[in-house]
Amino acid sequence: MITDIVIDKIAGCDLVNSENIHRLDLEGREIILIGTAHISKVSVEEVKALIEAEKPDTVCIELCQARYQAITEADRWKNTDIAKIIRERKAPLLLANLIMSSYQKKLAKKFGIQPGQEMKQAIASAEAIGAEICLADRDLQVTMLRLWRSTGFWGKLKILFQFMLGIFMDEELTEEDMEKMKSKDMLSAALEELSTAFPQIKSIVIDERDQYLAQKIKSAPGKKIVAVLGAGHIPGITEEIHRDHNLTELTEVAPAPKINKIIGWSIPVLIIALIILTFSVDQTTGTEQILTWILWNGSLSLLGAIVALSHPLSMLTAFLAAPISSLSPLMAAGWFAGLTEALVRKPSVSDFENLAEDIHTVSGFWRNKVTRILLVVVFVNLGSTAGTIIGGAEVVSRFISTFFN
Repeated sequence: MITDIVIDKIAGCDLVNSENIHRLDLEGREIILIGTAHISKVSVEEVKALIEAEKPDTVCIELCQARYQAITEADRWKNTDIAKIIRERKAPLLLANLIMSSYQKKLAKKFGIQPGQEMKQAIASAEAIGAEICLADRDLQVTMLRLWRSTGFWGKLKILFQFMLGIFMDEELTEEDMEKMKSKDMLSAALEELSTAFPQIKSIVIDERDQYLAQKIKSAPGKKIVAVLGAGHIPGITEEIHRDHNLTELTEVAPAPKINKIIGWSIPVLIIALIILTFSVDQTTGTEQILTWILWNGSLSLLGAIVALSHPLSMLTAFLAAPISSLSPLMAAGWFAGLTEALVRKPSVSDFENLAEDIHTVSGFWRNKVTRILLVVVFVNLGSTAGTIIGGAEVVSRFISTFFN
């Protein structure tokens, strides 16, 4: 609880002059932006005091419907159909979301505060004064899909590598460091560094969401609006809010380019054609091509299953499925291995209940049956992809040696 002294202090001159609060006049409407750090106690206090002092008509929060439900519905995981997630090809997106959540929760745990507590406080304070709540952020899945579709193969591997580092990172940050994160200079420097390494990340995760948030905030009902936002979005929103943005365009997920489908089908057709041609001339070499394809695909997919600590049946499934699934863009070895894992090690209610706690640690990701299934899907698919590249190269090499040597 915030003491009366703290509330009085924040609600007075300190609140008015706070560097985290930005007041805008937009066509006769007052819009108040408050920048927060997602794991800061001070941010929670400021959000509560600001809403109670201003009594806005609407409180906009940096959440989409899915994240709002994640905060307000503690038992949501109990109804998760993990097999459906795999069949809908959403396992990598869910795993990436959990990894990002894991890093934030590890930091939050150090300060004795739940991640996103300032958003929970905004919801509670808005309900207490009877203000309307506006979910102002773009759907997380849309953001992730737009990011994924904009990235090539090697970019996807780099992003995945960064996500995996999120599990292992254990930075020592003081609460003073967290408050400094709200500084414009530090944020600008961080975003500049981020955009250099991954330009598409800043454009899609920051810039596009700034535009979406700005449009949602200025279209929110009422004369006085308070928007509770991550501090990194404040500079962009204060600029974008004076422009009009098409929300439909910002939420569209473009279909995969046709060239991807062409390449996706061309590779297996080429591999099969080369094996048939080689086999017609030299049966021994043709047989070696088949065995090479099977062993590289199966072995590296099996290795992925082993890294994920999957069940032996899942390992066997990965080995058997990879050489076949690699010949069709409509299939993936990880899906079969993941579904097998979900069948033989079906997550219990306790796995879903403990999910929020287990993702705090590396061992927790592998111990919890839910996240382990997701790891099986991802690592087996990565192994299958590597096997396709290496095995395909071997098939081509043997074909060339047969016909051109």
